[in-house]
This record gives sequence, structure tokens and C-alpha cells, in this order.
Amino acid sequence: MALSRTSSPRRRRAAALTTVAALTIGGTLLAELPAQGAGKPRGHDVSSHQKNVNWQKAKNKGARFVYIKATESTNYRNPYFSRQYKGARNAGIVRGAYHFALPQKSSGKAQASYFVRNGGAWRRDGWTLPPTLDIEYNPYGKGKHPCYGLRKSTLVSWIGSFSNEVVRRTGRRPVIYTNARWWKQCTGNSRAFAANHALWLARYDERAGALPAGWSYWTFWQYADRGRLPGDQNLFNGSMAQLKRFARG
Repeated sequence: MALSRTSSPRRRRAAALTTVAALTIGGTLLAELPAQGAGKPRGHDVSSHQKNVNWQKAKNKGARFVYIKATESTNYRNPYFSRQYKGARNAGIVRGAYHFALPQKSSGKAQASYFVRNGGAWRRDGWTLPPTLDIEYNPYGKGKHPCYGLRKSTLVSWIGSFSNEVVRRTGRRPVIYTNARWWKQCTGNSRAFAANHALWLARYDERAGALPAGWSYWTFWQYADRGRLPGDQNLFNGSMAQLKRFARG
């Protein structure tokens, strides 16, 4: 995939995330609801790649929540963020913002501050999901430096710094978006965050499967990069009432 900031970071890193075989079942990319998703609220995540989303159409197709890319590092803000964020709310979709981490560029505190100032704030209104840190394989490394050239202990400290600044500024710990393979390779299976950070699991398969160390369940699961909703396809691990309570904190 092209390493363009107008494309979804999940799409950019799909090849590095896992093997093609793990992304497919019988040679077909997962697009329909996995068996584990029965009765769970559907959602999706979008970036500038999706541009002007038809939010009412998305809701009519089953969207109950969405995460929208707000920022990357400390020098990029999704130019469509405001209209996407407001549009989702106006359509009655619970929405939140995520930050794509480039930990080799600047400190966790600096990136968290930039994120909160540019869309990553949180309100206890039942419509705003907690801020999310997207931490995964380096999409700009061309297959090299999947951990951004940083030591495991450095990445763990970076994530902690990001989280501490987010909670200081918003009152809410960020959700952590990652996958088990990257977490093991790049944090050494750190268990430092599982107790007080919700997990957004990235795994394109018919089952959620193995979780990063420390977590016993996923809160969100990104199970496919295409489907009935714009962008990537996600599930919330609970009921709609529980999703609203989670949004309220």
C-alpha cells in the first residue's frame, strides 16, 4: 500500500501486520460479521481517506459507533476531521478520535498534547468515546524497523508518557489499539497497561484470537478492512447500553 497520509494507517500496515493467509479465510478478505460478533454493536473507523462520509447512510447500514483519525505525530491533522466528527454525531453515531503514533519522532507527552488540542478531547456526554492511541507496526519503515528503531523499554515508557498526558488533559485513559504480534515484539509483552486501558484489538480473522499480554478481553475488535461500512470494520464487546456507559466513563 502507498504510504500516504490520506490513506488509513491500518490499510498502510496491513502487509506488515500479519501474513496474507491470516488475513483471509478461503482466500477471501473478511467483510461479513464474524460469528463472535452476533448481537454486538457494529462500528467502523475512518481517516482522510474516506473524505466526506455519508453518515446517515452508514447508520442505516448498522453503524453505531465510529473512531475518526485526528492526528499523527505532531505535524499532521486530518483535514476532514471536523466535518467527519460533527457529521457522525449529527447522525446519532457515538464517535471518538484516535492518534496515530510515530514514537521515533517526538515524546509521548508531546504527541498526546498535540492530539488533545486537535480533536482528542473527551466529554462525559455519552456520545464521545475515550481518546485512542494507535500504536502498531511502523508504516514508513518499508518492512524495516517495525518497532521504530526503539528499544522495548523505550516504547513502554513512551506509551506511558502518552497515556499520562491524555489522562491529565482529559480525565480519561486512552484506549490502546494494537495487535498481539506487535505488542510481543515491540513491548516485550508488557502488562503495564492492561489494568486501566481498554484494548482495541487489530486482528483480521474469523475469531479475535490471542490478545496482547495482560488483557483478558477486547473492548473493540477491528476484524476487517472493508465491508458494509466506510473504512475498517469493528465491533464493540457488549450491548448498545454498555457502549453508551463506556462512552460516559
